[in-house]
Amino acid sequence: MLVQEKLSLLSVAVFTSMDYIKEYKSFINSHYLSDGVRITAGIVLPAVILNHFNLLAVGIVVSLGAMSVSITDTPGPIHHRKNGMIACIIINTLMALLTSVVAPHHFLLGTLIVLACFAFSMIAVYGSRANSIGVSALLMMVLNISDHLKGWDLIVNAGYVFAGAVWYTLLSLLLYSFRPYKLAQQALGDCIMATANYLRTRASFYEKEVDYEKTYQQMMELQIVVHNEQNLVRELLFKSRDVLKESTTTGRTLVMMFTDIVDLFERTMTSYHDYKTLHDAFEEDDILEQYHQLVLELANELDEIGIAVKAGDTSEDTGILAAHIESTTNYFNTFRDSKRTAENVDSFISMRHILNSISDIAGRIHNLHLYTAYDKELSKKIAKPVDYDKFITHQPIDWELLRDNFSFASNNFRHAVRISVATLLGFIVSLLLPVGHSYWILLTIIVILKPAYSLTKKRNYERLVGTILGAAIGMLLLYFIHDNQALFIIMLVLMVGTYSLMRTNYMISVIFMTPYILLLFHLLSNASFQTIIIDRVTDTAIGSVIAFLANLILLPAWEQEQLSNYMLDAIRSNKKYFTTIAGAFTGNAFTNTVYKVSRKDAFVALANLSDAFTRMLSEPKRKQKNSKQLHQFVVLNHMLTSHIATLSYYVKPLSAKFASPDFMPLINNTTARLEDAENIFNQSPVETATPEPLPHNIIQQQLQHLLQARRKELQQGILKSDTQKLLTEFKPIADQFNFIDNIASDIKKTGLQWMKE
Repeated sequence: MLVQEKLSLLSVAVFTSMDYIKEYKSFINSHYLSDGVRITAGIVLPAVILNHFNLLAVGIVVSLGAMSVSITDTPGPIHHRKNGMIACIIINTLMALLTSVVAPHHFLLGTLIVLACFAFSMIAVYGSRANSIGVSALLMMVLNISDHLKGWDLIVNAGYVFAGAVWYTLLSLLLYSFRPYKLAQQALGDCIMATANYLRTRASFYEKEVDYEKTYQQMMELQIVVHNEQNLVRELLFKSRDVLKESTTTGRTLVMMFTDIVDLFERTMTSYHDYKTLHDAFEEDDILEQYHQLVLELANELDEIGIAVKAGDTSEDTGILAAHIESTTNYFNTFRDSKRTAENVDSFISMRHILNSISDIAGRIHNLHLYTAYDKELSKKIAKPVDYDKFITHQPIDWELLRDNFSFASNNFRHAVRISVATLLGFIVSLLLPVGHSYWILLTIIVILKPAYSLTKKRNYERLVGTILGAAIGMLLLYFIHDNQALFIIMLVLMVGTYSLMRTNYMISVIFMTPYILLLFHLLSNASFQTIIIDRVTDTAIGSVIAFLANLILLPAWEQEQLSNYMLDAIRSNKKYFTTIAGAFTGNAFTNTVYKVSRKDAFVALANLSDAFTRMLSEPKRKQKNSKQLHQFVVLNHMLTSHIATLSYYVKPLSAKFASPDFMPLINNTTARLEDAENIFNQSPVETATPEPLPHNIIQQQLQHLLQARRKELQQGILKSDTQKLLTEFKPIADQFNFIDNIASDIKKTGLQWMKE
């Protein structure tokens, strides 16, 4: 027993070590680290070079210009990045000049703060890149409010900002020209690894003691991550002309890999049976644990591919996964033949299809291994791409969109008002209180305040805690290390950490940022580090309090007010996803592009709904109306999407064979229930007397007839027959139609309960 315990502990230690190694490899090959190194180099080099010529003051301003434009240099198509940085150069130069002109006049400066905060917050209606341009402009304004320049110095200062911004832009574009596919590879690798994490969570359904609520919550959270990663790759590939050149082997291979990983993700979402039913049938056996280990192997294999794609390496299929699937298949066949009875035949059919799904995912993983070689001959076999424009969204500069958002019904408008008032209050407080670096109060408010309460609350906590912990680290560094060269090297490392983690782990980023800024001030002015730390923590605390109060009482935006829109989108997109696939079983033509667009819309809507619900859980309890029904609604929609994804698997191999008008009553009943649910959440009249269950369910009657015939055969000792083959093919299709119909009914019932409370 002691030996077994030691082996168990050793196994845990080995797997933990492997996880750390995997995380390390993933991070050093990620675009986040690349961004951190690029931004650090872009900011530091001007100051270092100009300091060599005794122009440190000029170098600092040039570096600030570079830092401000780096904010808008977020991952995306290169022409979007270039246009964003050019717009940032122009706006930031003008903001630096205008702020320096009004800085000596408190009334004019306060007016500028209010107008700039409102205007640059409103442009967020045009998307995340426009929002980053606005944040960059506000940052430039805040960093210049303490400057009291006159005459020609005003223009010279703005010129230095312009020079720094241009320098960073040229650096970024130059680095891209050296490795034009690198960002797409890194984002695709992250997407593959996010899919692996989602698959790893679904493996939990096969564990002996399953916490279904916790697992579904984790799946919803990871589905949001997968959606975000897929959306980034979609933008990088489908909006980049260079990548879509058919003559480019790398570009064609990346597109095919992404197409395959999206298809693979759909396969990971499949649900062939009620997991509780499977556990009831096989809880006493170890077959479910074998499935659990097999799914974990799939996830680990995807992780290896993801890391290889990010690094630009070739991953090899060792054959271990295929061998494990073969051994599990043999074990399943033996187990089935020894345990199968007339009563549990349907559960074994479901288990067989789960194993088939695992084999299908393994086959797709094998193809991904092959793609990582970027083989020219293999790329020629890749099918001609579909109309990519249908899979991406374009955000034109439409002035009507901005005008339509000038309303208190608009969350963007309320956020713009909120941040304008909060920054004005912060400015007044900075004038009244003897704080050391007053601009940091405004900077804290601008960085913390977000359109959603939950995001602001999270960012506020992370900023405050990160600042305190970072200040403690900075204090220790300055106390024990007195060599400026060593401090400078440490500062560079902290800068890379800050900008690498800014978008993935804000608290750790702030923990790095605080000592980096403390070291910077120390190196520039050799001021007392105790004074710098006190000022930094005090300013951050003041800004955090103002941001929290503004978010709580000043035109707050609660998720409850927005959730109905996300719920409607989820119902509509799932209905479209279902009808697109179900039509193939009635003899309608099946168009692959239409199907994939409907699938993408369903996945996006589900991710948006899950994200909004997760944010709502961070809000005050009094604002979480009908949270129980909402949670049930989100889980039901996740289950609905999963079963529709499962049904889609049978379209190509079996829809033509089983196409029949007998499916129409079931399809019509499902869509009618979803339309009823749509009307409920749209607060429109709805028919509540829909028969439950569907009368004359011909498909279910056919299934029952086949099951009865098969049970008789088993009782007679007939193991293989035409009935057995037909049942194996028809049952999963019929089951999915029935599951989808039942879930649609449950969604409608949940909507009626939601309306009553």
